[in-house]
Amino acid sequence: MLNSAKPAKGVISAEPEPITLDWPATALLIIDMQRDFMEPGGFGETLGNDVSQLARAVKPIGAVLTAARDTGMLVIHTREGHLPDLSDAPPAKVERGAPSLRIGDPGPMGRILIRGEAGHDIIAELYPLDSEIVIDKPGKGAFYATELGDVLEKHGVENLLVCGVTTEVCVNTTVREANDRGYRCVVISDGCASYFPEFHEMGLKMIKAQGGIFGWVASSAAVLEAMKVSTT
Repeated sequence: MLNSAKPAKGVISAEPEPITLDWPATALLIIDMQRDFMEPGGFGETLGNDVSQLARAVKPIGAVLTAARDTGMLVIHTREGHLPDLSDAPPAKVERGAPSLRIGDPGPMGRILIRGEAGHDIIAELYPLDSEIVIDKPGKGAFYATELGDVLEKHGVENLLVCGVTTEVCVNTTVREANDRGYRCVVISDGCASYFPEFHEMGLKMIKAQGGIFGWVASSAAVLEAMKVSTT
């Protein structure tokens, strides 16, 4: 619960229109801010990507994470990765493309995208507290083959503040899954990033198009302002 005597609501200045959220029924969902995607030597770089493109999301996420912790909001982190025997990694995923290192191969931070390896873990700047929930997922979406739905139901969550990487892949997939399950999603625009800036831009446009077909899009500043107004 939030650190307030009564349930607090906040109005976020968002696109395509402002949205009012009940904070006790809201969770911050941070998608895949892992070393394997964010740092040199990880899976992102093996695909030929410039991993520095993702760094721009770290500070905005950190600011919202601090505010969420200060107010007692439920915080959930996700990590994409697989079991050491790759039994949960379909061959079509492992064999796809032409990376310099494939999923499961030894790399500078341990085996690529394998649970328990250093590269699979979350970056130090956003590292989860012991009290925060970490969801390990084998796919792009955070609901597929995970306990996320049960966790949200247990905590009475109806709304999600979503951020992380990459905008057009794991963030978009998770938001679409959440939308189909009836959750209201506010995607934090500067708290997401892509290896391809044009994909980031289009990924956000897809979410807020047609009257918010998948959700709302707002800046970290707008989210922080709404939290500050409603919790003071």
